[in-house]
Amino acid sequence: MKLLLVGGGGREHALAWKLSREPAVRELVCGPGNAGIARLARCLPLDVADPQAILAAAAREQVDFTVVGPELPLAAGVADVFAAAGRPLFGPVRAAARLEGSKVFAKRFMARHGIPTARFRACETPAAALAAVTEFGFPVVVKADGLAAGKGVTVAPDRATAEAAVRAAMVDGRFGAAGDSVVIEECLAGQEASFFALCDGRRAVALPTAQDRKRAFDGDQGPNTGGMGACAPSPLVPEALAGRVMAEIVQPVLDGLRSEGSEYRGVLYVGLMLTRGGPQVIEFNVRFGDPEAQVVLPLIESDLAPVLHAAADGDLEAASWRVGGDPHVGVVVASGGYPGPCETGFAIDGLDAAAAVPGVLVFHAGTSVRDGRPVTSGGRVLTVVGRGGTFEEARARAYEAVGYIAFPGKHVRTDIGLRADAA
Repeated sequence: MKLLLVGGGGREHALAWKLSREPAVRELVCGPGNAGIARLARCLPLDVADPQAILAAAAREQVDFTVVGPELPLAAGVADVFAAAGRPLFGPVRAAARLEGSKVFAKRFMARHGIPTARFRACETPAAALAAVTEFGFPVVVKADGLAAGKGVTVAPDRATAEAAVRAAMVDGRFGAAGDSVVIEECLAGQEASFFALCDGRRAVALPTAQDRKRAFDGDQGPNTGGMGACAPSPLVPEALAGRVMAEIVQPVLDGLRSEGSEYRGVLYVGLMLTRGGPQVIEFNVRFGDPEAQVVLPLIESDLAPVLHAAADGDLEAASWRVGGDPHVGVVVASGGYPGPCETGFAIDGLDAAAAVPGVLVFHAGTSVRDGRPVTSGGRVLTVVGRGGTFEEARARAYEAVGYIAFPGKHVRTDIGLRADAA
């Protein structure tokens, strides 16, 4: 098949790496892509926020199948647009994508269908939000309702921090319309894990689990980011617990959405808090995580394209599915200042040396090409992934490769994967 991949980050480079190696994919095009994806696929300019532009590109290129990487086009209804045009696409329809597009919708959906999650209040005014903060005590979680590029969540240890988070979202408009409403919820205690399932509307198959690190600095300090690194498979989610997540969370999501008139066909990401009372949902995403995809996709031994197509067709029953178990550790290489304002446009040195380290993959995110050389073009620039027989070995390989990469302002956390073997 000729395949269109939508997006241009690290997740999409990992998808391009996986899909371009498979015999079912005779040609891969990507929009807008990045400097790394351009080595694997023909890249074309594309506005991922415009479903009609994506449809026009698929028609112009005469592609057989479209895979959507980021959440923005899914929340905007690209799957609905493709369905109306009779073109196959992997990703949930707009009604189902509200699981990520609206924290308020997701929390109320979970309440309706008995899916375990933290107690919450949905608030439409700053006064209501501050009253809910008082109700829950501290620490407390403040979440912007809409899409905020992974930066709309604050775990507030005290009232001043909570008030600042409410004010930033609802008064200062830091996240635009995404902050018009907020969710205030109790802060759950436990360890976090990322759970992924491929869904065809009625059935689901589990992908390898992962753990990511959101805070900007070592020791889980500093502001939340889109993710500074990840490891997979998560040692915190043994087979029995994975089965429980499928039965208590994933299947009820599929059944609940069908009962409300929409089937979920795509990747369902479940952000889990593993509490003493069992797994609870922190959040849903409606696509592969980033940077989790960079450590999860290399674990998939089956060809991915036919399975994605089967999910989009609503028939995963006969899908071939094999995954490996070698530990993978991915370290995000970011621009200085991330997740705040970043200076970009710097030439990136050492990429070939990094990729030459045994057991290492280098996935591009915020990169572009200038005068034939890759340069930085975003906050998260690269994800460097190491594979090993243990997490310690995988981590050592990843950081060895990171050491070869240089550009002004380069920032990495030095503790990604450090606790995985202990867990």
